[in-house]
Amino acid sequence: MLKKIGRLFVIKTRFEACLIIYALAVGAMARGSAYLHEYPGIGGQLLLVACSGAVFLAGAKIFDCLRYEQAAVKAKQAE
Repeated sequence: MLKKIGRLFVIKTRFEACLIIYALAVGAMARGSAYLHEYPGIGGQLLLVACSGAVFLAGAKIFDCLRYEQAAVKAKQAE
């Protein structure tokens, strides 16, 4: 039963990865917007850029890991 629940939290396709990255981006931009209101000026803008940059880094890592896992599955099937 726990394995079935655990499989729900595994990213299997690029589409699922894109959905997760989109959700991360929406949350990061909401947080960045709050930073702009809380810290007007250059400080808030830098924090907004940091929030968006974190999403780019996380998205790249998710895609890289997904590609690596799919290659590992293909290699295992080829054996």
